[in-house]
Amino acid sequence: METAVNTHPSPQDAFVYAQLVNLVRTGEALTRPALEQATGLGRKLVAQRVQQAMTVGLMEDGDFAPSGGGRAPRLLRFRADAGHVFAGLIGAGEIRAAISTLDGTAVASLHRSWDVADGPEATMSQLQDMFERLAKKTKAEPWSIGIGVPGPVDFSTGQLVAPPIMPGWDGFSVRSWLRERYDAPVWVDNDVNLMALGEWHRGHPVDRRDLLYIKVSTGIGSGLVSGGDVYRGDTGAAGDIGHVQVSDDPTLICRCGQSGCLEAVSGGWGLVRQLTPLAGESPYLAKRLADQGRLTPVDIGTAAAKGDALASRAVLQGARTIGATVASLVNFINPGVVVIGGGMLRSGGEAFEVLAETVMRRATKLATEKITLRPASLDFQEGVVGASLLAIEQLFAPASLGLWIEQGTPVGQAASLHRVAGQH
Repeated sequence: METAVNTHPSPQDAFVYAQLVNLVRTGEALTRPALEQATGLGRKLVAQRVQQAMTVGLMEDGDFAPSGGGRAPRLLRFRADAGHVFAGLIGAGEIRAAISTLDGTAVASLHRSWDVADGPEATMSQLQDMFERLAKKTKAEPWSIGIGVPGPVDFSTGQLVAPPIMPGWDGFSVRSWLRERYDAPVWVDNDVNLMALGEWHRGHPVDRRDLLYIKVSTGIGSGLVSGGDVYRGDTGAAGDIGHVQVSDDPTLICRCGQSGCLEAVSGGWGLVRQLTPLAGESPYLAKRLADQGRLTPVDIGTAAAKGDALASRAVLQGARTIGATVASLVNFINPGVVVIGGGMLRSGGEAFEVLAETVMRRATKLATEKITLRPASLDFQEGVVGASLLAIEQLFAPASLGLWIEQGTPVGQAASLHRVAGQH
């Protein structure tokens, strides 16, 4: 009589198995001998685990590698098309959604104008509708979901924490809302963190030094990526530079309730507030105000790009103020790369040049000796790219991958994946 044998791997074996898959996925080791060298594991075990990864559809053989003397080994390929991740970026005035393969390559995407002040239920319903339209088009189901939002996030819970520009969102859990509708783990982060992550991995030119991303749009924020990892701080509040005080003027009340914040002085909504009473000095802004009943940050940027004197003065002065703040960050953090993104880039190249010149002039010589200052390079897609990469990185973290690799899919493992990541 035969006895059934339990072939389910131990946590240690699953972790080793996941390590091999990740070495191939990231391109660090692309042959069986390279995996043996990278891990110190024996040939038999590596061969066994590679075959298991092929059986569940995560890996496949490729062409032969160049021979180093003797029989040429076969290259291994990670099958990025084995599954998909859903990514969403909620901005102050827009929503972007995408479905990507497991290497972060978008296969379908959508963009809608939307006011985040319409509240969480209406906004999340819009995002879900976009996901459903994309899923219908691609026939994909989510293995993992990454979401960016324009406010402070408790990364451990996916909850918004007192977001200044998101009325009605305080304490709202984006993760819980999506988990009620999708059987997939959900990861939520501040939008600028994800923009920084997108630029670090996919920006041009490729540069693996510490990267500081500055978003200058309706609001102002920053994100820092070091060694490929986002720095979030102790409670997730890192990078919220829009509320650094830069003016003693008590009349410049910020949306956070304080006065003199960088965002109130130089952010898009702050410039709207300052220029609306002066719109009569600008034919373009006067017409926009008459047609719409109000001005928007896009109106200010467009006017500046057209050479409007009033808007240009305001945008360039804002760029100087932001540049001075960024210079202090450069002195403190000493990043290798500073990327400027957000709606300010639509106001013309002069604003970027003024901001960059201010940083270089105000920061110390040592901090700027090897620095690269450049505009964002992903055509305003860096946030949704970063959301995809966040979903993938969390899914393929060794401890997480060890939970689902034997099944070849994480579907049905969302709660366990959140627990192993120390999230709830």
